[in-house]
Amino acid sequence: MRIGIVNDMRAACEALRRVVNSLPDHVIAWTAVDGVEAIAMAKRDRPDLILMDLIMPHVDGVQATRQIMTASPCAILVVTATVSGNISLVYEAMGFGALDAVDTPMLGPAGEVSGAGSLVDKIGIIAKLVGSTGEPRKKSGTTTAATPPRLLVVGASTGGPKAVSDLLLPLPQDWNTAVIIVQHVDVAFSQGLAKWLGDRTHRAVRVAEHGQQPVAGDVLLAGTNDHLVMSKSRTLEYTEEPKEIFFRPSVDVFFESVADHWPQTGIALLLTGMGKDGAKGLLKLRTRGWHTIAQNEASSIVWSMPKAAIEAGAACEVLAIDQMPRVISARLTG
Repeated sequence: MRIGIVNDMRAACEALRRVVNSLPDHVIAWTAVDGVEAIAMAKRDRPDLILMDLIMPHVDGVQATRQIMTASPCAILVVTATVSGNISLVYEAMGFGALDAVDTPMLGPAGEVSGAGSLVDKIGIIAKLVGSTGEPRKKSGTTTAATPPRLLVVGASTGGPKAVSDLLLPLPQDWNTAVIIVQHVDVAFSQGLAKWLGDRTHRAVRVAEHGQQPVAGDVLLAGTNDHLVMSKSRTLEYTEEPKEIFFRPSVDVFFESVADHWPQTGIALLLTGMGKDGAKGLLKLRTRGWHTIAQNEASSIVWSMPKAAIEAGAACEVLAIDQMPRVISARLTG
């Protein structure tokens, strides 16, 4: 896999170079010192993956991500000095198409690199994605409703945070519907993403708890590196299986479990994302009578996931993200 490095700090660049050079089958495509240079380099020589810093002069990593994903889209991993200290910028970058985020490894006085484990792991996951080679939570005490609510289930990946926020904002606040979102995001960011979505949409967005049964008004987000599933008893649970699926949490696994175990039909959405996760699950929901919608190409940051679903015949409709709330409201509040 060919990797571009974007960072204005010499020590950080050197640490990243050493990490990439230590990995078999990965090479450095180029190095850029700020967002302006990164945008130009990506246009001239698009790599498989860009390691993108956030805080840089001239054009920061958020705007560089936005422009690269518009003009020459490729996988982008945010690599910044402190993810927790820049969490708002991290989610902005993810909204424009960055896949994930990780702290920058440190270069020691003797030239040793520390803190590279998470970066190496994420590069490995992204390599699989682009085709180059927590403990369970306590059971919720939520009181269940006598009649289960309608469900709006959402799957998203690259560019998903912004798409989900744009989707949720216009939807009714008071309706007999629970919203459950599976977004490809590491467990380290799930609580922060829930808060970010809540702040942007003025809703109580929460991470789903193991054993929780959805009730009307819930907006729940898959929150661990295990798969979220709907159980036979209509509760949300986390499971390691199937272990061979490296998308974690998997949209397919969740959608298929909902098709098998939820007692009434609802609406399922497959939004912007890289790869094909969600296509099989969306098709299964459609065959069970659910109304299925795939995001259109023009409003997607990366159209791979919706496109795969459309090609599989899984989508009843193909809509822009700003068209979806009206259709959803008409179907679920009627």
